[in-house]
Amino acid sequence: MTRSDLVTQLAEQFGQLTHRDTEFAVKTILDAMSDALARGHRIEIRGFGSFSINRRPPRVGRNPRSGEQVVIPEKLVPHFKPGKALREAVDAQVPVDGVLPSAAASPAMPAAAAPALPVVPPVLPSTDPQDA
Repeated sequence: MTRSDLVTQLAEQFGQLTHRDTEFAVKTILDAMSDALARGHRIEIRGFGSFSINRRPPRVGRNPRSGEQVVIPEKLVPHFKPGKALREAVDAQVPVDGVLPSAAASPAMPAAAAPALPVVPPVLPSTDPQDA
């Protein structure tokens, strides 16, 4: 779901709001969340999840082209931890043939274009002494 999909769905669900008002509301909420994270605050939405900032310490990496060592500086990155209700709701959507039921009906990816994951049985070594 994209931001515009969210705006459209909310505008349809709440008929008293215009599309423009819905767009403004979504923008205001996302801006407030972004500002809070930028200031280092934690955001918790019960049943949905929490957003926080994780620190990635500095480290030494390698330039893949030249192989020389490169110092990678410390970074602060946003982190999302899903809440229990969200985890359970997603877990209830058991994939069928590698495609979630809601994704199969999605207009963004037609069912014919949805990649099917092959089921390959594991190959185990033989325990028969005659094969040795």
